Order: sequence, then C-alpha cells, then structure tokens
Amino acid sequence: MASRLVVSTFVSLDGVMQAPGGPGEDDANGFPHSGWLPPYVDEGFGRIMGDQLERADGMLLGRRSYDILAAHWPGVPDEEGGAKINSMPKYVTTRTPMDAGWRNTRVLVGDAAQTVADLKRSTDGEILVQGSSDLLRTLQRAELVDEYRLLVFPVVLGEGKRLFAEGTAPAGLRLTGSTATDAGVVYVTYEWAGKPSYGSV
Repeated sequence: MASRLVVSTFVSLDGVMQAPGGPGEDDANGFPHSGWLPPYVDEGFGRIMGDQLERADGMLLGRRSYDILAAHWPGVPDEEGGAKINSMPKYVTTRTPMDAGWRNTRVLVGDAAQTVADLKRSTDGEILVQGSSDLLRTLQRAELVDEYRLLVFPVVLGEGKRLFAEGTAPAGLRLTGSTATDAGVVYVTYEWAGKPSYGSV
C-alpha cells in the first residue's frame, strides 16, 4: 500500500506560483500581481483541471491553501465540480491543532515531512497537492513528490514565490506528457527520476 503524491501547480513562465487566482489570495512580501491566471482560462484549461480532479483519490493542502479552498468549494454545486472535491478525502498539514469544517478533511498535526510520509504509506491511489507553496518546499526536500503536473502560463512576473525556490533539493525529472491550450497555456507532466545526472558537451 502506498499513494503517489502529485503536485498540480499553476506557474508563470519564470516559475512564479504565488496568488494566481485573484486579489487577497496571497499578498506576502507585497506581491503586486495577484490574479494573473484568469485571463488565460478557456475550455482547454477546464478540461485539464477536470481530468486532474477526476483522477485524484485525495487532496493534500497546506494550512493557507486549505483556508482558501474551504471558503469556496463547500458552496459549489455538484454539477460544477463540487460533488467530487467535497466528497474526496482531504488532508491539511499544520504544526498546531485546528478545527477543519470542510467535509471529509483530516488534519495532519506535526512535522509535515513525517506526517505526509506516513500518509503515503497508509493510503492508496493518487493524492493531489494544490497550491501550498510553503508545504511544497518541505515535500521537495524530503523527496516525497512523485509527479509534477504543471500549467505554465504565458506571463512573466519577475517576483513572487516560485515552484522551485533557491535551495530546492536537486532532482531529475522525466517528461511524460505535454499539450497546449488555445490561450497559450502549456501543460507538462514530469515524473520524479531520482538524483540529476551530469555530463559535459
């Protein structure tokens, strides 16, 4: 028994993942570009996100991302995606105990690297990580990410929290798929392939 941990992330062309959805989502460090994603949402984007959600057996979130999603999704009608996301198991990592009002949420209290490693060992299927930039740093350092599904948007932001920040543990990745939407969003999937290999040219 073991789950696969899949990171699904929206990133700008220069790797920024902070506050794609709209103002107030994450204003840390005075980030001035909140809401850079909506201009590129089209049918292709919707199909990609719908497919990811259907394939997931659970969702893992950091505390801030949990608060954002939990404030929105419980009121979304079943036919608009609410049925799937509200009924699936959700896990939120936190160092301090918290009450989770969103249905089917389990709180993982303690060191995230340890609690997520334990979660992977004790569950089956695919656990989707959405957003949660701070949590991602921990998962990357602990080599817990099995796959990246990246939607790369045709915008350069120049500042903000990045998917692969300075100090990220080196890793090799293997491309498993790629496509593009009419709006210019490139969707690429990579599997973790261990440590990087090196050579010379």
